[in-house]
Amino acid sequence: MHIRNSAKAVIEKEGHVLLTKNIDAEGIFYLFPGGGQEHGEVLVETIKRECLEEIGYQVTVGELLHIREYIGKNHEYKHDRDVHQLEFYFVCTIDAQAVEMPIPSNPDSHQIGMEWVAIKNLHEYRIYPKGIRLPVQQFAENKKTAAYLGDIN
Repeated sequence: MHIRNSAKAVIEKEGHVLLTKNIDAEGIFYLFPGGGQEHGEVLVETIKRECLEEIGYQVTVGELLHIREYIGKNHEYKHDRDVHQLEFYFVCTIDAQAVEMPIPSNPDSHQIGMEWVAIKNLHEYRIYPKGIRLPVQQFAENKKTAAYLGDIN
């Protein structure tokens, strides 16, 4: 089993974060834009590429906010049993020249759109990982939080 690196963008604007909107057999769920790092690609380039693919925006990558580890055998999803992933969450901003209604170039298979979600209401949404909601809310309130979140779902 290998460990997969993933880079995620936390794009905050006026009390909201931009998330991808997805659907599966259980209904609608949300993810932070981003995805798997390719061989030879630095994490900053991963985020830039993934944001263009999933949300259609060019972004500027800022500070590393959180690191989340996910070891599938420790969680409820049987299909993830062999998954071991490190996710790096970076604060990002949409570049100033961005178009108002971007078109993703390569959305994920479950992706049906994107949505600005109020940070104060994150607990009301089916967001993965669930454990990222509180640290993002704390970040928005300028509260210091741990960078390493551990093996959370």
